[in-house]
Amino acid sequence: MKALILVGGFGTRLRPLTLTLPKPLVEFANKPMILHQIEALVQPCIISQFSHYNVDLETPPCQAGVTDIVLAVNYRPEIMANFMKKYEEKYKVKITFSIETEPLGTAGPLALATGVLARDGEPFFVLNSDVICDFPFHEMAAFHKAHGGEGTILVTKVEDPSKYGVVVNKPGSSAIERFVEKPTIFVSNKINAGIYIFSPSVLKRIEPVPTSIEKEIFPAMAAASQLHTMDLPGFWMDVGQPKDYLIGTGLYLTSLNKNDPKSLATGPHISGYALIDPSAKIGENCKIGPHVVIGPDAVIGNGVRLTKCVILEGAHIKDHAWVRDTIVGWHSTVGRWARLEGATVLGDDVHVADEIYINGGCVLPHKSVSSNIAEPSIIM
Repeated sequence: MKALILVGGFGTRLRPLTLTLPKPLVEFANKPMILHQIEALVQPCIISQFSHYNVDLETPPCQAGVTDIVLAVNYRPEIMANFMKKYEEKYKVKITFSIETEPLGTAGPLALATGVLARDGEPFFVLNSDVICDFPFHEMAAFHKAHGGEGTILVTKVEDPSKYGVVVNKPGSSAIERFVEKPTIFVSNKINAGIYIFSPSVLKRIEPVPTSIEKEIFPAMAAASQLHTMDLPGFWMDVGQPKDYLIGTGLYLTSLNKNDPKSLATGPHISGYALIDPSAKIGENCKIGPHVVIGPDAVIGNGVRLTKCVILEGAHIKDHAWVRDTIVGWHSTVGRWARLEGATVLGDDVHVADEIYINGGCVLPHKSVSSNIAEPSIIM
């Protein structure tokens, strides 16, 4: 099988981190975001995975994972290409790049990559690079084969559907009846999770011009009764902006506790779920957790308190600092007795002086902060 990942452009929502790296290469839970998706795509098919779905368990759709992945890129493709070379061999997968000379939206890249996606006549996956979830790719393939339509959308349920465009199914069916944008009365609580599987015939609907798959292609497919939904049973989050990145980290660590608890840190200084790289150095009398990720070669001083935060590679949190709801960028330094909170994001190589308070600050790379930031603001 094949897959196309919509890598996209500038990643402005996740700045200042994306001023240093393209968004798919920014680490999430100590691994570049895009590797979470690639690792899930290439996983071999396990029949027991299908127990939650109404599919034929005797004949799962594939015995091996995805073998060809297309990355649709329009920003800094050379960095992505250099990064991906070593992972082609590691994961035994062919990775090619579809480079857009102009942004083509969420559908145009499929037409641009038709030569690869339609090559063998088999269904293919499409996914947004911002999405982190349990990635039920093999289950989706089985579900798609079973209903026989042109497309399957993975959907997830939300508590407040009025903030989203929702999907409404036909009564008693997985087929989609219509889409409703930000409904004022309840019609559905299912939203598009940004992961799809399509039959190659879908490509005939798309031209290599700027096109929205959600607003232009999906309604036409639904009108023809060719588009279905599959419910995602596990966690889901679009981690393309700092607040959601931090929420997604907590959801991911909770899922990790169920699926691979040995990978989480333990000890008297840990409260809740924390993922700590073995090369990180942790001082005495620290309190870490819940929902904390500490990257490679990070240094955590004595008496530090970390809660719901991510400390990226090489960062240094000095003695008695208090960090909550914050992303500390690569090789940044947080001074002694400093306090950071309120969805603060430090870019690469930022220095925060001792005893500084930052509430919701967005600090660009290579900057120093020597005065308090009491209200959310951008430090340039």
